[in-house]
Amino acid sequence: MSRRQNRQADWILCAILLCLSDWSAAQISYSVSEEVDKGTVVGNLAKDLNIKIQELQERSLRIVSGYSKRYFEANLRTGELFVDDRIDREELCPNLLKCSLNIEALLSHPMNLYRIEVNIVDLNDNAPLFLEQNHVFNISESSSTGERYPLPIAQDADTGSNSIKSYKLSPNEHFSLDVQSSGEQSVSAELVLQKALDREKQAVIKLTLTAVDGGKPPRSGTLQILVNVIDVNDNTPSFSKSLYKVRVNENVSLGTTILKLNASDLDEGPHSDIRYSFMKRGNVDSAEKFIVDSESGEIIVRANLDYEEITAYELRIQGTDQGASPRSGYSKVLIEVVDINDNAPEISITSLMSPVKENAEIGTVVALVTVTDKDGGQNGFTNCKLSDSVPFKLKSNYKNYYSLIVDGLLDRESASQYNVTITATDEGTPPLSSTGVITVHISDVNDNTPRFPESSINVYVKENSPVGDIVKKIYADDADVDENAKLSYSLLDNSPKDLPISSVVNINSETGDLVALQSFNFEELKTFQFKVQATDSGVPPLSSNVTVNVFILDENDNSPGILAPYSEHGSVNSENIPYSAEAGYFVAKIRAVDADSGYNALLSYHISEPKGTNLFRIGTSTGEIRTKRRMSDNDVKTHPLVVLVCDNGEPSLSATVSIDVVVVESTADIQTQFRHVPIKEESFSDLNLYLLIAIVSVSVIFLLSLISLIAVKCHRTDGSFSRYSAPMITTHPDGSWSYSKSTQQYDVCFSSDTLKSDVVVFPAPFPPVDAELISINGGDTFSRTQTLPNKEKVCCAQ
Repeated sequence: MSRRQNRQADWILCAILLCLSDWSAAQISYSVSEEVDKGTVVGNLAKDLNIKIQELQERSLRIVSGYSKRYFEANLRTGELFVDDRIDREELCPNLLKCSLNIEALLSHPMNLYRIEVNIVDLNDNAPLFLEQNHVFNISESSSTGERYPLPIAQDADTGSNSIKSYKLSPNEHFSLDVQSSGEQSVSAELVLQKALDREKQAVIKLTLTAVDGGKPPRSGTLQILVNVIDVNDNTPSFSKSLYKVRVNENVSLGTTILKLNASDLDEGPHSDIRYSFMKRGNVDSAEKFIVDSESGEIIVRANLDYEEITAYELRIQGTDQGASPRSGYSKVLIEVVDINDNAPEISITSLMSPVKENAEIGTVVALVTVTDKDGGQNGFTNCKLSDSVPFKLKSNYKNYYSLIVDGLLDRESASQYNVTITATDEGTPPLSSTGVITVHISDVNDNTPRFPESSINVYVKENSPVGDIVKKIYADDADVDENAKLSYSLLDNSPKDLPISSVVNINSETGDLVALQSFNFEELKTFQFKVQATDSGVPPLSSNVTVNVFILDENDNSPGILAPYSEHGSVNSENIPYSAEAGYFVAKIRAVDADSGYNALLSYHISEPKGTNLFRIGTSTGEIRTKRRMSDNDVKTHPLVVLVCDNGEPSLSATVSIDVVVVESTADIQTQFRHVPIKEESFSDLNLYLLIAIVSVSVIFLLSLISLIAVKCHRTDGSFSRYSAPMITTHPDGSWSYSKSTQQYDVCFSSDTLKSDVVVFPAPFPPVDAELISINGGDTFSRTQTLPNKEKVCCAQ
C-alpha cells in the first residue's frame, strides 16, 4: 500500500512540475530484452542526457513511473539506468506487437524532467499452447475426399517473429494439413481428408497436431486429435451462409438477439436435428460476450459491448446433427460493433512554456494541446475553443493538435496569471464536451520606471543639527517586481560649484536615508537644492529623478549685541538729566541687534537693576529710557541702571548694558547725543518745519506703499476677488490697526510713548510654521499674537 502511495505521490509531483517548473523534455529511447537479470544496464543517462555524473547526486536524480513495479532504477555514481525488477513482456503488453515502458528521470535544483522510452524486446519464452489437450472429430466413413475440418488454433503469448508460424500433422494415410496465413499474427490450419475412410479397417484414427513458432530456437505445442469414423450418417449440416455479418450498437441491451442462424441437413430424423455451438479459437473467448441457443440458433448478447475495447468479433459456429455418427457444418459470424457517442473528448497538455514574459510578441507559443476522443467516426471529431476572454488563442497544427499562442498585449502589473479554459466538443449526437484549465503565469520585465510620490520634496533641517543625522528618508516605488523593483538611490549635484552637494549630504543607496555630512549655519546657508535619482536593478535599468529642496531652520544661537555708543556689561556708561525733568523725560536709547532672524531676532528691553525702580522706565520694543515722574529732594543724585536686552528665541538669549544716570542742577551740564528736548512753538524754526514735512512725506509714502502692496496681494493670482474672502480692517485699543484677508494679514502698531519713529516689518518665518510676535500696547506690557502661514506683521513705533 505504501509503495502504491509513493508511486501516486511521484506522479502528482510530476504533474505539478509540468505545470509550474521551468522544465525541458528530451525523448530518449532504449531497448532491453524481457526476463533479463536484475542489474542489467539499459543505458547511460549521464552520457545520453549530457549531464555530469556529480550533478546526478547533487540534483537528486530520481526515476519515476506510473507502473505498479519499479522496473528501472538509476545508479547515481555511474549514471547508468539498470533493471530493478523482473520484466515480463506478456504481462505488461499482452497481444501487442510493440511493448514499451515510459518512465521519467527527475532532476532538482533546477527542476528538469526527461522522458525515457524503454522498448521491451520479446524473447521466445512461451511455447504455443492449445486450449484443450484433446480434440475429437466424428467423421463418417462416407465422407468424401477433400473434405476439410478446421482445427483448433493454438495461442502463443509471444508476438512478432516469436508467434505461431506453422502447424505440422503427424504422418498418416488419410489426412493432410492445409495451413493458412492471413497476416503475421493469424495462422490457421484445416484437416483435409485425402483418402476415404473405412471404419471396418480403422475405427479410430489418432493424430498429433503440432504448432510451431518462429523463435530461434523454435518452440512448439501439441494437440491430440481423435478421429472417430462413424458409419451411416453421411450428410453434414450446411449453413445458409458461409459468412454472416451483423452490426450491433455498443449500448445494446443485454439479452438482445442479434442473429438467428439457419443450417440444414439432408438426412432425416435424428440425423437432421442440428445443434448449434461456438468453437473456441485462439485466445478470443466469444462465449464471454455472446451465447448461442443450441436449438434455435439465436445468438444473444451476454455482456456489455464497448467499441473502444473491441470494434468487431469473429465467431466460429458449429452446427452438429444428432445422428448416430453426428456430422457438423461450420460458418463464420462477423459482428461489427457500432460506435455510440459515449466518450467525452480528453484534453491533455503536452508542453507548457510557463511563465511567459509580459513583453512576449503576438504569436508566441505558450502550450501544446492535444485533444483525443475514444469514439470513432463522426463521434471522434472534435472542435476546440477558448471559453474566456483572454489574450490568447488556439491555433490548429494538425488534426487534433493545437498550439496556445499569445493573441494580445500582456501586462504583469494588470494580471500576473491567466486561467485559460479550453473547451473541446465532439461532433456526435448529442455532442459531448469537456474542459481543461491551463494556468499561465506572466513573468515581469523591466517596463516601469521608479516613481516618487511627489514631484519635489521639501526637507527642513535645523541649524546646528549633529553631523550624521538622518534628515529625510527618500522613497520611490516601482510597479515591477523582484530585481526590476529593487531600487538604488544616488545624488545628482546641481548646486553651485562652491557648494558641492557631496560635501553637504549623502544618501544611503539601499534605504534612501538622507544623511547630513555637516552642521548647518542658518546665517551662512539658508537653502540649497539637489536631485535624487532612483534606479532599478532591471536590464536595462530605468531611473527617475526628484528635486529636493533643503531649508535650514534658524535656531536661537546668537545673543543680542549692544550697538555704540553703549558698550556691553563690564563698563559703565553715564547719562545726565536735569533735576527739573518732567515725567516722560528722554534719558537714553539702547540699540541692539541679533544675528539670528525672525522671532529669534525680535528683541525686548528691560531694566533688571535696580528691580522695581519707580523713577525710570524703558520701552520694551524701542529701548528708550524715560523718567516716570519728577525728581524729588529725597532722590539720590546718581542712579545706576542695568538694562537687559533679550531676544524672543527658545531658550531666550540676552545681553546687558550698565548706565549711570546722574541728576544735575543745570541743563547746561547735560551732554547726551540722544536727548531730544521739546521746543516750544515760539521757537519753531525753518529746520523744524523741514523735518516735519519730511516726516509727513515719509508717512504718506509708507501708507501708499502699504495700500499698493495690499492691492497686489489681492490681484496677483488671477485678478479675481472670487477666490478670497472680503478684506477686513480692525482697530485695536492701543491705537493700532490691522488689514487682513484669507491668506494675508498686516498689523500696523503705533506706540505713543516716544517722539522718535521706527518701522519694523516682521515677515512670517520660512518655512511656514507657527510663531509669535510681540506688539506694543503702549506701556511696558507685552502681548503675544499667534500668526498663521503667509502672515506678515508691520509694527510702527513713534
